[in-house]
Amino acid sequence: MRILFLGDIVGRPGRHAVKKHLPAIRQAEAVDLVLANAENASGGLGLSAEGAKELFGAGVDGLSSGNHIWKFKDMPSYMAREERLVRPANYPPGTPGRGWTILRVGGLPPVALLNLMGRTYMQALDCPFRAADALLAQLDAEHPDARVRILDFHAEATSEKSSLGWHLDGRVTAVLGTHTHVQTNDARLLRNGTAFITDLGMCGPLDSCLGMDIQPILRKFLTAAPERFEVASGPVGLRGAVLDIDVSTGRARDIQAWRFNA
Repeated sequence: MRILFLGDIVGRPGRHAVKKHLPAIRQAEAVDLVLANAENASGGLGLSAEGAKELFGAGVDGLSSGNHIWKFKDMPSYMAREERLVRPANYPPGTPGRGWTILRVGGLPPVALLNLMGRTYMQALDCPFRAADALLAQLDAEHPDARVRILDFHAEATSEKSSLGWHLDGRVTAVLGTHTHVQTNDARLLRNGTAFITDLGMCGPLDSCLGMDIQPILRKFLTAAPERFEVASGPVGLRGAVLDIDVSTGRARDIQAWRFNA
């Protein structure tokens, strides 16, 4: 199995570039499944139900998210209905939505999409390490046929991302970092067959500060005064990783950082 996982999609430019180019990308990369982090896909901050529907309509098979997923009021009710969208599983009990899902697409083997959020420099949630252990125990009990297990770890600190990768090495197919919007140069297979990258990068405007218009951010750094951030315009880059997977074992055979300029 071959999977493309896209990094954080930023605003309308990111959504429209995915919509325009994904059919050709799927063919060129010969991927069976496309996953993406979409927590910034609507207005650069958050995800609306319409934004999620647009991405599913564009051919994305499953969406993960992160700390901005709750900005739009329609998201909790939409997430309750849409099983292809997940939020970090280490939110406290009672939080709307689900932290993992099983994707069954066509004749492909089932794929578990999991989502966790880091705690370093971020909102204090339940421990992602212990949450990961509980998730895997639940998957083993309820979905042992889902050997392919892809985890989006939405976190700020590189140390926390690396540590979770080693904690889960050999127990999941991939641990893929999101949130910082800058693709890292460390895609690799860990010792026991788990694919890892610290951050997938973003799908958004190239001439920007993490997808946002440059000038307001510069003014904020220069003056420390509040500024309203807007999604940037101009050429868009798509970033992510391509995974080659042995479906009989659920282990990754290869991971390659992936880049496409629209």
